[in-house]
Order: sequence, then C-alpha cells, then structure tokens
Amino acid sequence: MNYPILIHKDPDSDYGVIVPDLPGCFSAGSTIDEAIAMATEAIELHMEGLIEDGQKVPAPRDIEAHQANPEYTGGMWAIAGVDTSNLRVKTKRINITMPERVLDAVDRCAKRRGQSRSDLLAQAAAEFMGRGADKSLPRARRGPRCRPKVSATRKR
Repeated sequence: MNYPILIHKDPDSDYGVIVPDLPGCFSAGSTIDEAIAMATEAIELHMEGLIEDGQKVPAPRDIEAHQANPEYTGGMWAIAGVDTSNLRVKTKRINITMPERVLDAVDRCAKRRGQSRSDLLAQAAAEFMGRGADKSLPRARRGPRCRPKVSATRKR
C-alpha cells in the first residue's frame, strides 16, 4: 500500500512528515530518506493500532487529491510504501474445513512463495476483502503466481 506523505522543513529543524490519509499520523527525520523511512514505520504502527481497535484503515488517496487542500501547501510530496503483510497484529488460531485438493494447492503455493499456510491464507483473505470493499485499493505486493497460466484452447 502506498501512502502519500508531505515532507516539510523549517530552518533549524528536522524534516517533518504528515500522512494526510491517516489523521494523527506524523513523523520526522534528520534527512529526507530518514524522514520517509520513519514515516513508513509510523504508518505501520498507526495501522496496527487502528486494526487492534477494530477500526477501518483508510485507503490512500492520490497526491493530487491532497494538493488542492490549503492545509498541505509548502511541502514536498513523497510516497511511503507499506507492506501490510508485515503488520504485527494479534493472531488467533482457528479451525477451518476445505477440500483436500484445495489445501494441497494452498500448501504448494505457500511453499513456492516461501510462506506458511497461515500467512498465505491470511494474505489472500485480506486482499479478497479489500478488493471487494473498495475497488480503488491497490493490490498488495505479490510473489510468484500460484496458479499456472492456462491456455485458452485447453479442453476440460
């Protein structure tokens, strides 16, 4: 997920960062690169807090949507990339039932991607629900395809 951030610098201060899509989320750094890195960490922590509180994580908007806002003038825009699969949120063990052939396919896919079965299923569910709720959300970064490409001429 890529969040636009606004970086500003006052004389005799570090670079300050505001995350317009996440009210109350801000950070700073002594260099621009450090400010972006610290903003990414702040976004992850902010998102974790929202999730743990049962709140919805706002989707990032385009920079252009924020540039029209007079509150966000006088700074430099950048993007902070957040890998949502790295969020540290509480997990809960569950018991599910699925066809054995599907479970085998999940295990093969997880192995190819270097993930556990649980990680793959959690990521797939989060992506599925996110796309269903808001089609404007960017798709999460993916590893290799899990399903081989099928030829259009393949017979059933």
